Amino acid sequence: VATQKADTEKLSAYECGFDPFNDARNTFDVRFYLVAILFIIFDLEISFLFPWAIALGDLSIFSFWSMIVFLFILTVGFIYEWKKGALEWE
Repeated sequence: VATQKADTEKLSAYECGFDPFNDARNTFDVRFYLVAILFIIFDLEISFLFPWAIALGDLSIFSFWSMIVFLFILTVGFIYEWKKGALEWE
């Protein structure tokens, strides 16, 4: 493995225009991951809700109540996480 000399371009600031404060390999707080997971869950809820809402007139009564049960379960989960304080940023 050859040694490499870092040039000025390689040592310059990134696209943001300022030098990094610390090492990029610092550990993140678990709350960042929790917020990301919550976003993904509720983003997927909306992705299921749009096609259902568009085809609502052509769906059977079973399809209607299936989505109502799905939305109820997600609402209960949202209320649970709200009560546990997962959405609060300290």
